[in-house]
Amino acid sequence: MRYARREHEFRPSPVRAVFELALDPRFVSLAGGNPDTALLPHEEIAEISSRLLRDRGAEILQYGSGAGIGALAEVVGGLMATQGAQVSSRELLITTGSQMGIDLATKLLCDPGDVIVAEGPTYVGAMGVFGAYEAQLRQIPVDGEGLVPQALEEALDAVEAEGRRVGYLYTIPHHQNPSGTTLSLTRREQVVEICARRGVPIVEDDPYALVGFPGTEPLASLYSLNPAGVLHLGSFSKIFSPGMRVGWMAAPPQVRDRLQIAGESVDIHPSVLAQEIIAAYVGTPSWSEHLGRLRRAYAGRCQGLLDALAQHAPQGVRWTVPSGGFFTWVTIDGVDPGADILGAAIERELIIVPGRACFAADPPSACLRLAHSSSSPQVLQEGARRLARVIDDLRRAHPV
Repeated sequence: MRYARREHEFRPSPVRAVFELALDPRFVSLAGGNPDTALLPHEEIAEISSRLLRDRGAEILQYGSGAGIGALAEVVGGLMATQGAQVSSRELLITTGSQMGIDLATKLLCDPGDVIVAEGPTYVGAMGVFGAYEAQLRQIPVDGEGLVPQALEEALDAVEAEGRRVGYLYTIPHHQNPSGTTLSLTRREQVVEICARRGVPIVEDDPYALVGFPGTEPLASLYSLNPAGVLHLGSFSKIFSPGMRVGWMAAPPQVRDRLQIAGESVDIHPSVLAQEIIAAYVGTPSWSEHLGRLRRAYAGRCQGLLDALAQHAPQGVRWTVPSGGFFTWVTIDGVDPGADILGAAIERELIIVPGRACFAADPPSACLRLAHSSSSPQVLQEGARRLARVIDDLRRAHPV
């Protein structure tokens, strides 16, 4: 069978590629950034589901609107208000997860050969979408305050000098996957100004905004700073259930209408039952209590990972200190950036996400992503201990 040219850009997830190994009890996995669904009130959700089907089963099990249900749009409006955005149903589109939002934004905004600018490192799942639509990824560095505005200006200048078009800037502004960094408020304002001045749309992928650790509240969304120039993506995966596969997009009405048409050609509409369950639960006092439990749990696990790294990591290893989310980014001195870090980790029965997977080209240094969100203290300790051995192996085999 002959494949389209774009087929070679379909990137397997580095986590799913080693899924079978992760099931082997000999292995320790710090790769998957999974929400802790064990903390959900399962009986309460079961009762909500039963009540919905008992009272409105024929309606809920029928086809629905491609825009999503109105009750869920109200819930989304309340969530976005916590980040300073005022949205109506005319600006909202419910999607089958925020991953679908990345696909729809790229389908609508990018022609083959266009450039997408993003953080370096960036989300692997987005990179696969960019490649599938034959867009070229240019990455800009991040530091402790998120993406660097001056580097953004320089990247846009370079693309312009080449006579090429920028489809959009892709950014994960809160607790970024994979670096764990958060774009500061000052930089948010700078990034929005740069892109508005240069006519570059922003796709703001913000699934981690509400899972900051206790004491860390979400900053103003980029959408709230410039609704006319930003497509905002949100998700219920991190604040409720990834298995529901429900997210949303916020965009100017004329853009949102085109996104809906594009979405209906793929999935017709998101699951009505999943939307109804979410609308009945998210925003309630029980959900608020659950979100608080999640935030406390993730904060404790992250600190456990940071403590374990401090105890076991050799000299010349650095890591980010997140204020929320699921991930820590580790940078290793003395190792060739092109080294097969995942292969070395597997030899030590450890699974991580190699930094190379998060860059379009070789990373500037040897690096990797660690997830803490669903691991026990014992797993985090053992994972850090094995990582120290992996680093020693890499320094011997692939010095720089």
